Amino acid sequence: MLLQTSIILRLLSAILGLAALTGNQSLAESSLDGLKLNEIQVIGTHNSYHLEPSKPVMALIKTVNAEAAESIAYSHKPMTEQLERLGIRQLEWDLYADPKGGLFADPAAPKLIAAQGGDPGPTHDPEGVLKKPGLKIIHAPDVDYLTTSFTFQHALTELHDWSEAHPDHVPVMVLVEVKESSVFPGGATPLKFDAEQFNGIDEEILAVFDNNDILSPDDVRGDAETLRETILSKGWPLLDSVRGKVLFALDNGGAVGDRYLAGHPSLRDRLLFASVDEDDPAAAWFRINESVKDFDRIQRLVKAGFLIRTRADAGTEQARKNDRSQRDKAFASGAQFISTDYPEPDPRFSDYSVRFKDGTVARRNPLKRP
Repeated sequence: MLLQTSIILRLLSAILGLAALTGNQSLAESSLDGLKLNEIQVIGTHNSYHLEPSKPVMALIKTVNAEAAESIAYSHKPMTEQLERLGIRQLEWDLYADPKGGLFADPAAPKLIAAQGGDPGPTHDPEGVLKKPGLKIIHAPDVDYLTTSFTFQHALTELHDWSEAHPDHVPVMVLVEVKESSVFPGGATPLKFDAEQFNGIDEEILAVFDNNDILSPDDVRGDAETLRETILSKGWPLLDSVRGKVLFALDNGGAVGDRYLAGHPSLRDRLLFASVDEDDPAAAWFRINESVKDFDRIQRLVKAGFLIRTRADAGTEQARKNDRSQRDKAFASGAQFISTDYPEPDPRFSDYSVRFKDGTVARRNPLKRP
């Protein structure tokens, strides 16, 4: 009897706790009957793992480039909190290859501060996670390296666990940008992403997620010859058929994106959707950051059936000025994923934030289904 009472109490606690965290968000996610994936709009975060550098490191950066220091003066909550409390449904992670481990374990900025007689503060990685092999999540090695998730595996696991606990959530898109260069002379030398490294991205995803938990290019393409053909003729799947799933997209275009596509025409047997030209057989989604300048292009592509990720703000500029114009343009553009550094305000700057009315998680796309 005591055991049954304990179970009931824990169950009630979990239900009440979920209600307190999500409020009307679960309702907002469930009131989208009959829509396709491209007929909704959600909020995402830019550099979703990012933490503002420590005060000593920020002071060092300011001596070199004050504008650069201002642009990285933002921090995000842990990803579970973003998904649960803030209703974020698009994440962005920057990946660096580190197959042997340790490449980014000893950043240059703290050493430089110490050499100048300063106090760099405590180590950012007391458990030595960065010494282990695997893809790392960092904004800029040596100077802007604080993160809520040091590794791709950690971030994937956090997302997987949240998704498993919320099987009816609208699909979460993860935007992955691979990085191959450093901004700090004499610091770590990042590796190039060759075929092996790109295969490693897919492999690390499948080490955490089952295929059934992922919406892949093969799933969308079906029996068609190309992804682009499917998007233009059939469109994206119904939202209710892909609830609880995660889709991954590669931010990089150009030569880097071509390496991911090599040997995989129209992304066959790949997990990530790719950023390609509009007439490319693999075309399905586009990263168009400028929601004001490229407003007409975004609307044209949304009307054609493609997915678009755009930005509501950049470099802390809009928050400092409390300027909502780019945000409002992004909302009106019909882009399905609106990315921001401010899912909630930073009181140091203003009350600027990017959220739908009443904290809605997902809403009908104003362009596709007003």
